[in-house]
Amino acid sequence: MKKFRTEDWIVTFLSIPLVAFAALSSHLPGGGVKISADLTELGAWTDIAVFFAIAFLLLYAGNRLLGRPVKGIIPSFVVIFLIALLAQWIAKLDTVKYYGFEAVFFSVIFGLIIRNLFRVPEWLKPAIQGEFFIKIGVVCLGATVLFSDVMKSGAAGLIQANLVVAIVWFFGYWIARKLRVERTTAMTLASGVSICGVSACITAAGVAGTDKKQLSYIISLVLIVVVPMIYLMPWLGEMIVPLLSDDPAIQREIVGAWIGGTIDTTSGVGASSEMAGEVAQKTAIVVKATQNVLIGVVAFFIALHLSTRFESSNDKVRPSFVGVVWEKFPKFILGFVVASALFSILQNNDLLTHDAKGKIIETAMAKNFSTFFFSLSFVCIGMDTRLKDIISRENRNALLAFLGAQVFNIVVTLFIAWLMFGIVKPTLWPTHHEPTQIEATK
Repeated sequence: MKKFRTEDWIVTFLSIPLVAFAALSSHLPGGGVKISADLTELGAWTDIAVFFAIAFLLLYAGNRLLGRPVKGIIPSFVVIFLIALLAQWIAKLDTVKYYGFEAVFFSVIFGLIIRNLFRVPEWLKPAIQGEFFIKIGVVCLGATVLFSDVMKSGAAGLIQANLVVAIVWFFGYWIARKLRVERTTAMTLASGVSICGVSACITAAGVAGTDKKQLSYIISLVLIVVVPMIYLMPWLGEMIVPLLSDDPAIQREIVGAWIGGTIDTTSGVGASSEMAGEVAQKTAIVVKATQNVLIGVVAFFIALHLSTRFESSNDKVRPSFVGVVWEKFPKFILGFVVASALFSILQNNDLLTHDAKGKIIETAMAKNFSTFFFSLSFVCIGMDTRLKDIISRENRNALLAFLGAQVFNIVVTLFIAWLMFGIVKPTLWPTHHEPTQIEATK
């Protein structure tokens, strides 16, 4: 039993009730709980109380099971929870959503302000456990990654997602290592640029063991760079894509695929593609969702690579391949995969419920949990980070690597989007439409 008393296993077991709660959320009043931008309603505060109770119970249980002290954990957690709640509320405001800022951005900013402008008192430290919260968020994130999302984009979107993620990831990792960025940081940076920004960074960092300060820095880069890209990509689409195709419908699909493959946050993709029209937005969101599915795949291979590195040359007996992988593989990633498979099976058997807007209630609830635990984790990370370290000369190479990888991403994704949606799809899978009355008459 001692083998199961590690943070990875404990987090995985503690996340089971959250996944179950999400799976049953359609049967709950209001479809579960969420953080609302309107705090004038009693129901909003009821939901907040539920979030508080769930998060605190998980933290308390985790500390007891791991043998960590629980003295003073209540006042410490109350403060961290309120800061994360403020970040969530700000991110829900329409103006903030329009500009593509996410809750984790404000969480880490507030944490940095407290750490760097004030002194973090001793009584506030017991609940500052960023990695614990991150791992719970990753398991919950698995329930939002459905296999059907891959199929929605068809073969063209699936091929594009795999090509973009593979090519951009290896380029991002290569340029980061060329600039002497530390290995695990390079893996996190490459994952953030190639897949889906914040979620990919958090997942990759959890697997690779990236330093919390470096993770905070990369997250900040992702969320800052995405803002100008929201407006830049539709403008570039209008300028460049008409040169590649004369068909307006194909043009919209190429623009959407380009936006979906380059902008690092899902909310940013939605805001940017909306400016390019309905067809472009639909294509962009589906392509983005397809790339999001690859979070688990990339995390698996990162873990596999790191787990099989034989670093101890003094050992007389080399451990077995399977033994090394099982010993070092992050167990919370198993929780991510199981949650993804479970919800995909539920969807395949029509056991998930859609709301009036067409969104799946159960996955939305899992996303709420994931987002909130990510917010808690980044409040903690901000409180553990000195701003001098983030803006120091040692991070200059990481900045150059990130920007270089992002420029490469824009160029390569345009080519692949044009190839798949401008040439391959119209040739092999042409879109058929019902004839209009005039066409039928002719």
